[in-house]
Amino acid sequence: MNKIKVLVAEDHTIVRKGLCSLLYSEPDIEVVGEAENGREAIKMVEELAPDVVLMDISMPELNGMDATRQLKKKYPDVKILILSMHSTEEYIFETLRAGASGYLIKRSAPTDLIKAIHAAHAGDCFLSPSISKKVIKNYVQQKQGLSLEPRGLDLLSAREREVLQLIAEGHANREIAGHLYISPKTVEAHRNHIQKKLGLNGTAELTKYAIRKGLVELG
Repeated sequence: MNKIKVLVAEDHTIVRKGLCSLLYSEPDIEVVGEAENGREAIKMVEELAPDVVLMDISMPELNGMDATRQLKKKYPDVKILILSMHSTEEYIFETLRAGASGYLIKRSAPTDLIKAIHAAHAGDCFLSPSISKKVIKNYVQQKQGLSLEPRGLDLLSAREREVLQLIAEGHANREIAGHLYISPKTVEAHRNHIQKKLGLNGTAELTKYAIRKGLVELG
């Protein structure tokens, strides 16, 4: 029997180990690796070629949403399930647009996680029961021509979202440049573009915005 190879990406060690412990008990699932942030997850997908990635949405250095975008662009066949504390429509639709195969609320039953992994591996989409109605409602609105123009994070490029997250995590321009292998001058240009697109000024406002959008978390 070919097992479903799963990579678990979660920055909280206790949560990550708990997820792995749950999956170890499933006879047809194999945990092939554990990642602590989005960048590490991308690297491990390249090395381990998992079938399914369990991706926490709020992780340091690179959040799960942007890690998903990058992975789906480079490895379109990999299936990604988003794990989140948030059940707001904005989080749900942004991750689905990014290419995720499902969205699970962290308080979901363990059986839902197993179902989600099997569904994703089979090419289907799985949503926590508590958020399914929101997705259906939004789909109906779009069919009726009520969808909104791009706004918020959708206005930013992938690189701009990376810069925003690193700013919010307290990194200086030179540090960000080192993380992303670009010049400090380019970082400053990205910062200016972000502020203009979002109508924000200064590090404090950018940080508050990033926290509100779930790019970084407190504590």
